[in-house]
Amino acid sequence: MPYIEVNNLNMFYEEFGRGEALLFLHSHFSRGLLAFAAQIQPFSGSYRCLFPDFRGHGRTMCDSLEWNSRMIADDMADFMDALGIPAAHLFGYSCGAYVGCYMAAKYPEKVKSLVTVGGGAYPRAESADSFLPESLLEKNDTKFIEDMKVRHKEAHRGDWQTYLRMTVADWKMHPSLTDEEWAAIKCPAFFINGENDPFGTCAELKEKVPSARVYEVKGGGHRPHFVGEQAKELNSMILDFLAC
Repeated sequence: MPYIEVNNLNMFYEEFGRGEALLFLHSHFSRGLLAFAAQIQPFSGSYRCLFPDFRGHGRTMCDSLEWNSRMIADDMADFMDALGIPAAHLFGYSCGAYVGCYMAAKYPEKVKSLVTVGGGAYPRAESADSFLPESLLEKNDTKFIEDMKVRHKEAHRGDWQTYLRMTVADWKMHPSLTDEEWAAIKCPAFFINGENDPFGTCAELKEKVPSARVYEVKGGGHRPHFVGEQAKELNSMILDFLAC
């Protein structure tokens, strides 16, 4: 289980497979492997699959508990440099989809292609405040609180309240690409959303990046690539896209 120094981070990541680099970018509340359990075996047979834990998440450690999606995009570019990877394919889910878009706009030379699941073109903050510490305590949602305490223990060092406040703030602000940033995404892109996903649609992403391929998963929600959802179908489609 390797760590690597990236700027002011001691970044945890896991790696499987050999071939072209494929960087997996996880969601809010998650960490590297948890967001992509259904992709490890299918993709590691053809790609060097990298699953980092973001700043503020999982087992990545930093003196500061502050983070946001734009900071993470810069971290991921530096992570690639630290591993000597000049360019990679990106696969982002939810928050990771925003990070991938920021990377594709700011670091086009580093991004061979971009796949997103559960992404959107603008923030949807309606239910974000229900995940603030006081809201969870009021609801007595001890299961979720304990989950966040354990899942991100190394990152937040016991300050799960600050972790949740950072997450809610990021959720309410991102994605926030300008029109110029959306126009700067020139790499091959494949945007996937479930038809019942409350956080984004294929249509809005296609409007922002007209050259992108899109696919709406019938009956799908926010995480159709998960085990038990439509992972087998999507894995096949994404592998075909990456091979083009």
